[in-house]
Amino acid sequence: MSYTEKITVDALAPFSFDLSSEIFSNGDRQIRNYENGRLWQVIRVNSKLVLATVEAAGAVEKPKVSVELKSDSAITVEDKKQAEAAVNALFSLDLDLNPFYETVKADKVMAAITRKLWGLKSPSTPTVFEALVDAIVEQQISIKVANTIETRITKKFGDVLDLEGDVYYVHPTPQRLAAVSTEELRQCGLSFRKAEYIKGAATLIAEGKLDLENFRKYERSEQIIKELDEIRGIGVWTAEFTMLRGMQRLEALPADDLGLRRDISRYYRDGKVIQSAEARRIAEGWGRWKGLAAYYLVVASMLDVDV
Repeated sequence: MSYTEKITVDALAPFSFDLSSEIFSNGDRQIRNYENGRLWQVIRVNSKLVLATVEAAGAVEKPKVSVELKSDSAITVEDKKQAEAAVNALFSLDLDLNPFYETVKADKVMAAITRKLWGLKSPSTPTVFEALVDAIVEQQISIKVANTIETRITKKFGDVLDLEGDVYYVHPTPQRLAAVSTEELRQCGLSFRKAEYIKGAATLIAEGKLDLENFRKYERSEQIIKELDEIRGIGVWTAEFTMLRGMQRLEALPADDLGLRRDISRYYRDGKVIQSAEARRIAEGWGRWKGLAAYYLVVASMLDVDV
């Protein structure tokens, strides 16, 4: 038996649900996918699993989203409040894009891209741990291969929501990954070192020695990078990606990423190979929005946007 509730969540304008969901197209249908104007993903709500199916319920300048919640147990009023917060965080619905647009309007390239991607907001993972795991997996491999490994990890170790025969998976908790062996993690396609790094970070969290969520409270990004860098297997690149994806630290710019440098070069250097130092110089004009601007370039490249 399944239980269904519906909620509506407001968003700060401008917000394009379709543009912001496009990054999830062609995802695994049992984990998260965007198709025909609807995105679905399992979220954790007060220790229960809930399938959230989200779609636009307003215009870009008057945005809101409607969310259908399904679970294998009754959904309470408090569950609905927590689900609203989770959807808000997933899409960064309370992010005001106007200061970003104002900052980059003097940059002809970025100004043109923001006009074509008006209302695009960068997604966030439900937990910082999920962002950290993804960042470790994606170290020095293609995003296609990384996505395959991430899917295997979720399906092998994640909790399962069965809604009358329709099965969905959610990213595993630190406690779950701390309990598995390095060899089990390697079977998902990870190298021995990456399996060690993930298990090591998960174990620190499970033992109460590391609180990744607490980093959200830090004022200085440099301090977050410094402390994350002390964890085995986590360098500056991994820390910056974790901050960007898991903490909405939109000033973080993972300039050492080859794919990101390629996207920056496409729009700013005619496709010529650039190094991280050059990428950072280009990004200076984006102020405290370096990470968000970089995300716009990634999506622009994915959608083959011309400027």
